[in-house]
Amino acid sequence: MQILTKALAVGALVSIVSPSLFVDPAFAQSANEAGSIEDIAARFGARQSVLQVSLSPSGTKIAWIAAGPEHTEILNVYDMTSAAGVETVVSNSEKSGDLARCEWVTDERLICQVVGMARRGDGLLIPYDRLFAINADGSDAQQISDRRSRLALGFNQDGGNVVALDVDGEDGKILLTRNFVPEVATGTRMGSDKEGLGVARVDIDSGRSRNVEPPDPLATRYVADENGEVRLKVRALENSSGMLTGGRIHMYRDPGERGWRALENATLDGETITGFSPIAVSARKNVLYAYHSIGGYDAIIEIALDGSGTATVLLARDDVDVEGLIRIGRQRRVVGATYASEKRSAAYFDQELNKLSSDLSKALPNQPLISIAGASADENRLIIIASSDTDPGTVYLYDKKARSLEQLLAMRDYLVDRPMGSMTAVTYPASDGTEIPGYLTLPPGSDGKNLPAIVLPHGGPAARDYWGFDWMVQFFTARGYAVLQPNYRGSSGYGEAWYGRNGFKAWDVAIGDVNDAGKWLVSEGIANPEQLAIAGWSYGGYAALQSQVVDPDLFKAIVAIAPVTDLGFLRSDARGYTNARLVRDYVGSGPHVEDGSPRRHAKGFKAPVALFHGSLDLNVDVRHSRAMEDALEDAGKSVRYIEYEDLQHDLGDSKVRYAMLIEIDAFLKAALSR
Repeated sequence: MQILTKALAVGALVSIVSPSLFVDPAFAQSANEAGSIEDIAARFGARQSVLQVSLSPSGTKIAWIAAGPEHTEILNVYDMTSAAGVETVVSNSEKSGDLARCEWVTDERLICQVVGMARRGDGLLIPYDRLFAINADGSDAQQISDRRSRLALGFNQDGGNVVALDVDGEDGKILLTRNFVPEVATGTRMGSDKEGLGVARVDIDSGRSRNVEPPDPLATRYVADENGEVRLKVRALENSSGMLTGGRIHMYRDPGERGWRALENATLDGETITGFSPIAVSARKNVLYAYHSIGGYDAIIEIALDGSGTATVLLARDDVDVEGLIRIGRQRRVVGATYASEKRSAAYFDQELNKLSSDLSKALPNQPLISIAGASADENRLIIIASSDTDPGTVYLYDKKARSLEQLLAMRDYLVDRPMGSMTAVTYPASDGTEIPGYLTLPPGSDGKNLPAIVLPHGGPAARDYWGFDWMVQFFTARGYAVLQPNYRGSSGYGEAWYGRNGFKAWDVAIGDVNDAGKWLVSEGIANPEQLAIAGWSYGGYAALQSQVVDPDLFKAIVAIAPVTDLGFLRSDARGYTNARLVRDYVGSGPHVEDGSPRRHAKGFKAPVALFHGSLDLNVDVRHSRAMEDALEDAGKSVRYIEYEDLQHDLGDSKVRYAMLIEIDAFLKAALSR
């Protein structure tokens, strides 16, 4: 990928395009056929040009992971002080593993994470991750995760996570979690009985390390403050069978201490609080930042770590959940929090950043959403990403002192300057009168009347859709469809009452809301009732299939990608994992398991079905789609199933996504008689 940069004052217009060196073959073949289905599928099916970006401590170098052909990831480095241009540091083409993240430790060395999936001999899928360090020029690559011992009694899934980048003020010294697996000790003195998660201090140059926190079999997380001191440990409770119960114990300590104390006396407005979820620790304020439900909505609170446990509210709302902290810099300084009503918003506690975000949003075209994706060590230089519903995003470098903005990268090269459908927040009435929020996107230039239309429920169900760019939505609008994304009851983000008993236990409510989205499109004259389809991924695929069980006459075509098809499968699929009890409780038991499993109601389907699934899907096992295909075929129904070997839940392969979009387009065209 070539970077084209230009310094400009905040408020100037930008019109720079960054072409890519790494062109997917599917795109290359269709590039000369603008407007064809092949061209559109290649452009929208291609993975992001920028998957992740990081700024060096000096603020003079950027590293980013780009999507290459098919499933490839490529780490690139660009030195803004050099004429050398972009250097390709490393590439990964392993289908079952992804180069997921790379972060600068010093100006010359990065630490990177690879996440993957392996299938055990008994068929069980095992996720894993590994860390390695590499120089900015691609030299001296070194594995940082512990290598597997031949004496180990099990497979070490956890390769470690960065707890702190700056330790003791020394360059290249970081804190990493380290997972210990017991070793066989019979007949040897070399075995070890150490087990669980600890923390090590690692020299990123030599790879040498020493343990600073002993392993704890129940530990799941360690949190350091901005000074690089480990201040919090989270322990997950298990039953006698080693299954997670969902309970947590939070341990904390003062700076310089070695022992741990349980955080048991946290109080808010004089009342003891439980059920909070820790996020970060501030040494300057000596507080723990945590999520806590207030009035049925997730809020951000501060809990004093001075022994009093006194909590104060940092940010709370009475309409939507507060979703996350904004942290920047090498110390991961807390500067704000995010929430989403109709659009995502940021509430900055740092007034300088609050003004900067507001100024940039006004200065850049179409008032985009602004997010801070990285910072130099002195926080003078910031990586900014600006995006909107019609703009997949642009990466900028902002210099505070110079008050200048440089455009660096397009998040999706292939879609620069392409017309997109505008996304509008809407509400529609459910059958019981409840107003359901959602997003309606119409084809560019459309009058919004009598269109072929798609209801596109989100996955989860503990998730929600947001205003912003969505590659599948824009693919469908480019093909002439109106798209409605309902945030049905059972979605997260709208508080405990909206979430209810979740979209599996209360599937009838969630699917009712989804079907009412289709009925609303018809009643408003937006959708042609004979050309109304439903599509979804994961739980969205489940909702698409289950919609036929509730009302087989409503939708004329069903597209389900990696769908849940049997609630009983969900329960049994978890048996080999420590979260089996949590999944069992989440799905529940009773008549809703039978009634809410589309596989068991295939005989009632009227609309044709298209199924797509990856064979290494841990979220939803591939047997869900295989069994759904069998059930529909046995019932004499129309079904097409395509399986993708060695791909996970997200089908993260540009060639596969391209082919899938081609298949979906042809399927819908035939089913809807377009």
